[in-house]
Amino acid sequence: MRIGELSRRTGVPARMLRYYEEQSLLRPERAENGYRAYREAEVYRVQQIRGLLDSGLTTEIIRRILPYLDRPDEIHVHPECLTPETEALMRGEADRLQQRIDCLARNRDAIHAYLAAVRPAAGGLAAVGEG
Repeated sequence: MRIGELSRRTGVPARMLRYYEEQSLLRPERAENGYRAYREAEVYRVQQIRGLLDSGLTTEIIRRILPYLDRPDEIHVHPECLTPETEALMRGEADRLQQRIDCLARNRDAIHAYLAAVRPAAGGLAAVGEG
């Protein structure tokens, strides 16, 4: 399939698919006319990449672990992919994500406190979205 069809099937803009290729996350074949040709399996690969990016992983980490992931719906990382360098990258990324989570939680709590202070009678509104 060509890039337009892959884009339609995955919901990922063609521009992003070309970026994934630049980052060595996708490796489409090239037709004689130079057009990119994607296999059916690339639909799942793109969904997998999107999920990993959405979880906060960098393209560098994804590039390292992607060859070891079996299926997009069943992420299983093989032990041999965890080199000391990859482990350090992933631990750093986990720390960075935890800092973001902590900051977001503080911001959420501050918003709820503000709402409770500004509208004490609407105390039930402060609890909306917590969970």
